Amino acid sequence: MAKSEVVAGLDMGSARVTCVIGAPDPEGQGMKVLGGASVPCVGVKGGVVINIQDAARSIRQAVEKAEAQAGADVDSVYLGVRGTHIESFNNRGAYNIARSDKEITSEDVAAVIENAKAIPISNDREILHVIPQGFGLDRQRGVPDPVGMEGSLLEVEVHIVTASSNHLNNLNRAASEAGFKVIEPIYSPLALGEFLVTLEERDLGSLLIDLGGQTISVVVYSEGSVRFTRELAPGTDAITRDMAIGLQTHMPTAERIKIEHGVAHPALVNGGGETLISFKGLDGRSEKQVRLQVLTEIILPRVEEILTIVGTAVQGSNYADVVLPCGSILTGGGAMMKGFPEAAKQVLNMSARLGLPHDGIVQAPENLLDSAFSTALALVCYPQSTMHRASGLARKTPASGMLRSLKRFFKDFM
Repeated sequence: MAKSEVVAGLDMGSARVTCVIGAPDPEGQGMKVLGGASVPCVGVKGGVVINIQDAARSIRQAVEKAEAQAGADVDSVYLGVRGTHIESFNNRGAYNIARSDKEITSEDVAAVIENAKAIPISNDREILHVIPQGFGLDRQRGVPDPVGMEGSLLEVEVHIVTASSNHLNNLNRAASEAGFKVIEPIYSPLALGEFLVTLEERDLGSLLIDLGGQTISVVVYSEGSVRFTRELAPGTDAITRDMAIGLQTHMPTAERIKIEHGVAHPALVNGGGETLISFKGLDGRSEKQVRLQVLTEIILPRVEEILTIVGTAVQGSNYADVVLPCGSILTGGGAMMKGFPEAAKQVLNMSARLGLPHDGIVQAPENLLDSAFSTALALVCYPQSTMHRASGLARKTPASGMLRSLKRFFKDFM
């Protein structure tokens, strides 16, 4: 397989670095995963690099393990970014069609998007994504694709995602130190949305919740596009911390107990509250035990707090009503805890399900299809996504449109 066909997605979480390597399926069935690996993450906290050398070492280990499994080498990656340094908002742009030929071209679309992103931002921030939400033509809104239509005033509504330049530079340096080039930094929840949220859910209205260790990402979809995104704290590592304190044990032990026995909704205890769970104490030698009921009582308040914070953010976005038709889609490592969908349904007062890849979008071994690998899988699929095509359009400059207009002018003149 040619090296140019291979795509690598790198997800740098606070707990683990995950790499997935894939390539386009020859028969056109989305992306075919060749291999993947996940290793403990050192040097990153809350999506921010705190030690470049440690982060580079973690990246190198994850990618090399994925390469060995895939039987393919990579030299560049699509890098997923997240964290509370991410900020987003909606904006509008307008572009007058001054030509005698009023037919809207792709260059006109690029120009109106360019105008929509021409906003003042501080020098320490940069724009990651400009996502068109919908177009208007001569004051008539709701135009999905204006190319080929005629009009004098082209308008667009966009969702803009920005990030800290310093944090992005540090992530790039860590990847470079590991020996890999970053093709494009991608706000991870947006890639996940293309991967896990169906076209119908994006159209009717839904809420994607990515339950990360240090932060929770929320994305609101309606009328086929992103309407609202937000990074929230705390993440699900707070549950592990509560358990470590309550059980008087180490964080790794608490994390293991959370994964193996944790329950996010009391109904799932099912009368088994007296079940005893054994673990090592802080000294690493003494044997301790806790009843499942007691463990659940430690977990539930934090689960409720996290979901309440999500609900408050969505209420404050003015999009609370639009997500009700399809409810919430849960992903991320935290979503692997039993009962999280049931808890989300109760606290958020809407339907909830675990996120699963759409049919035909990816072919992957069963062990790579759980929530822990979802972001890396989504990044591998990103080059074939509608968001990637929209981002490419947004990055075009209107210069080509000007050139086309000049050519048309001289042709008319002659």
